[in-house]
Amino acid sequence: MSTPSPTDIVLHKNNRTLEIAFADGKRFELPVEYLRVYSPSAEVRGHGPGQETLQVGKEDVNIESIEQVGTYAIQPHFDDGHDSGIYSWDLLYDLGVNFEKNWQQYLDRLEKAGHKRQTKT
Repeated sequence: MSTPSPTDIVLHKNNRTLEIAFADGKRFELPVEYLRVYSPSAEVRGHGPGQETLQVGKEDVNIESIEQVGTYAIQPHFDDGHDSGIYSWDLLYDLGVNFEKNWQQYLDRLEKAGHKRQTKT
């Protein structure tokens, strides 16, 4: 079964989230930090398993703009200068469905690396 296409994509800059609704009725509100640290770019993912680079200090990152790439993806331009990740509909759907598991893995990796997230009060 193929991934449904998005029916709506809304960037909420004020609370740093990207809201995505898909044709199957699923709706995800993904934190920009999450999208940034799970970027599909080679800079983040490397060129193969085990080559990933842990992204730290991305708590306050936001998206400046979003470009559509054909009919299959978007390319966010983050305010930290990162703009090489192309997020396919498949990837965005997967990031939405697996948010809790992926977010916990990210937090665990940060802790293991000795990095403390700077959270706002």
